Amino acid sequence: MKYTYVLSLFSLLFCINFLHSQSYADPVKRFIAVDTAVVAITGVKIIDGTGKGAISDRTLIIQDEMIRDLGHKDSIVIPEGALVISGEGKTVIPGLVMMHEHIFYSNPFENWFSVDQMSFSFPRLYLAGGVTTMRTAGSIQPETDLNLKKWIEAGKMTGPRMDVTSPFIEREGYEIAELGFVSNPEEVRKMVRFWADRGVTSFKLYNHITREDLKACVAEAHKLGMKVTGHLCSITYMEASNWGIDNLEHGFMVSSDFLQDKKAEVCDPFKAREALLKLPENSPQMQELIDLLIKNKTAITTTPVVMEPYTNHEIIPGGGDEALAPQIFERVKQQYDRMQNRDSSSVVLFRKNLSWLKRFYDKGGHLMAGTDPTGAGRTVAGYANQRTVEILVEHGFPLGDAIKIVTLNGAAYLDMASRTGSLEKGKWADLILIDGDLEEDIRNIRNMELVFKSGVGFDSAKLFESVEGKVGIN
Repeated sequence: MKYTYVLSLFSLLFCINFLHSQSYADPVKRFIAVDTAVVAITGVKIIDGTGKGAISDRTLIIQDEMIRDLGHKDSIVIPEGALVISGEGKTVIPGLVMMHEHIFYSNPFENWFSVDQMSFSFPRLYLAGGVTTMRTAGSIQPETDLNLKKWIEAGKMTGPRMDVTSPFIEREGYEIAELGFVSNPEEVRKMVRFWADRGVTSFKLYNHITREDLKACVAEAHKLGMKVTGHLCSITYMEASNWGIDNLEHGFMVSSDFLQDKKAEVCDPFKAREALLKLPENSPQMQELIDLLIKNKTAITTTPVVMEPYTNHEIIPGGGDEALAPQIFERVKQQYDRMQNRDSSSVVLFRKNLSWLKRFYDKGGHLMAGTDPTGAGRTVAGYANQRTVEILVEHGFPLGDAIKIVTLNGAAYLDMASRTGSLEKGKWADLILIDGDLEEDIRNIRNMELVFKSGVGFDSAKLFESVEGKVGIN
């Protein structure tokens, strides 16, 4: 890390114990690089998360877990005794607020699709990749996720703040052992009440639900002041939006609205995909759907990394090959090699989806982003979060808008925008110090040095290194 000589005094300052009120267990302390009462990052370029472009020569003051001041470097008075970090040649952005994350990872067995809980590696990887707040968007071990949330808040574990979503609310369809199944809308209502009482803060509908299931879930969750998202197939986006769902997952990639012979409450993902491939990019029908979603204030979460084509792309998007256990990486690479030059339809649909999402965003739609570390196992927490920002910029989103989508928009959806999601005085000091200029090269986002969560700076590289070879087993 290229700090000023003042930061070289860090160990001394730590010993003097200029610490925040938050206490941390020893397994967390080893990843903390900065935990002083007052920090000044000087002469840095910032992208504040509000959608504005980058601004150079800023100085940012962190004090007692909050952003206390922010302005031109010549107008900010640095408090006496502050730890000064030089931001020359670097960029600061808000901590990422990512909206389709999981604490599990794909691990198929023979012909069975399966997932395993990554209780220890994934929380660290998310924080390493700049995520300070995340929504799980579906749990397979909700009690585990709730414990992780509690222990992270207590300083016993390392990771981001967590909005824990319910187990998947689903009817029988896919043979996935980790899914539970409901049989009627009353079971849905009971499930919502049960998990709300246990501590989840949002709900997830899945592929094979009925219309009455969706209506029951939305009504019950909204009574409790909670929100509902969905990875839908049996129900169209138009139907779900009109019945009050708050969020739709995966952009337009799983929409079944354009099937000519769509049967009510029947999921056929292959025909739905064919219909999207045939749909012209400038289709009036897609525009009608976009307008409806915006009118109904239905948010969309895009997950481009899990959809990223194989051909001429990284094996692990974001460059996290070393994170995987060797036997897991071997399996993922074999699939990757088989798919080279065999995914031309995926390339087309990937590009079209991002074009439709930009149209949705440009017209005023509430667009957020996540990673969804499932699929074929190429999507790995932390690395995928950084890659998500790269993809948005590479496909035409201005840099300031891309940062807003992965920060303030997520915070607003979670009703946290007054506390996090942008670089503003009085908000939590959730921010990322990046060694490099994102305007010059968006891939500099991979050069995260410090990830501050409530004013405490975690060493990104050390977090990544601590779980090398662990993904797929821990």
